[in-house]
Amino acid sequence: MLPLLALAVLVVAAIVVLLAQGVAILFAYQMPRLDPLPPGVADAGPLPTVGVVIACRNEVADLPATLDALAAQRYPGLEVVVVDGGSTDGTREEIARRAGTVRAIDEPPLPAGWVGKNFACDVGARAAHGDWLLFLDADVRLAPTAVRTVVAWAERERAAAVSVAPTLEMVGRWERLVLPFYVQSVLTRFRAPRTNRDRARSALLNGQCWLVRRTDYEAIGGHASVRGTVLEDIALAQRFRAAGARLRLAWAPGLATTRMYRDRHEMFEGLVKNAHGTEFSAARLAGAIAGLVGLFWLPLGLLPVGIAVGSLAATALGAILWVALFGKHVAFARAVGSPAAYGLLYPVAVGFYVAVYADSLVRGLRRRPVTWKGRAYAVRP
Repeated sequence: MLPLLALAVLVVAAIVVLLAQGVAILFAYQMPRLDPLPPGVADAGPLPTVGVVIACRNEVADLPATLDALAAQRYPGLEVVVVDGGSTDGTREEIARRAGTVRAIDEPPLPAGWVGKNFACDVGARAAHGDWLLFLDADVRLAPTAVRTVVAWAERERAAAVSVAPTLEMVGRWERLVLPFYVQSVLTRFRAPRTNRDRARSALLNGQCWLVRRTDYEAIGGHASVRGTVLEDIALAQRFRAAGARLRLAWAPGLATTRMYRDRHEMFEGLVKNAHGTEFSAARLAGAIAGLVGLFWLPLGLLPVGIAVGSLAATALGAILWVALFGKHVAFARAVGSPAAYGLLYPVAVGFYVAVYADSLVRGLRRRPVTWKGRAYAVRP
């Protein structure tokens, strides 16, 4: 039997764990959903001009489908500007094949202090002519009415900037295992749905697909204002929030699809990049590791410990935690399109994230740069 004090501590800890799981569920429930406009509505009314800006570097596996989807948009006069950052894999040839519908720009030499994607987006924004700018990642494929739907939503909400979370295409085992946990992490870390509250402190734009009114973009300084920031979408959202501009964020499974990572190694590098960007904090990373272990691994030990010591209360509490943790992760896996069985393997996904944060911590302590797409960016405290 466990002493009463020890049991009380376990009860309090279990409540904290359950509340943490509940927060993720609550934020997922609160996320608004944006569906495509019906064809009749989508084809009606005058339209503002839109310039699509795509920054790319060695994206031959994804960019062709993205450009073809843009060519199929039901949006007259849509301008597509692709800024290529020195691709060597056939990306440039794919862009050239679509010369009639795509405006190609070779990225100038990267200036000191700039992150490659930010510089390419800045170059593309200056070249585009639209009243609205749609920043799109090279691996995001849009449904035919997507641009019209997002523009109508932004105007209806009188927003300075709006962004959507696309459907995640998960092909490999590691994608199906890790990305459902990634979605939970983004929801809770950035309190994603609260972006839609005008007076909230939370601010999030999804850099994969976001639309901004040009005047508002220029008012905050555009990508030049966050030139050295790897997590530029978060930094820009914070600048919009500080300026009092209205932001909107929605899940849009019927509007956009993306395959974020092609394999385990690319996913690991991408998540390490996102762990702290170029701003390193050992305390924050160590806290993240402790949080992952304390909220997702340690609670699973209570059931076998309760059985081993013969405590009915601890065993019952441990069983509740098992049901809550595995049940929640199965639900998230199914919600984002991964087989339910991968939710049962969530401790492995947590281990992947622990490895990501540990690697990021070691890199930061050794002052090793952040690397992405063949480029390296110095880390600063």
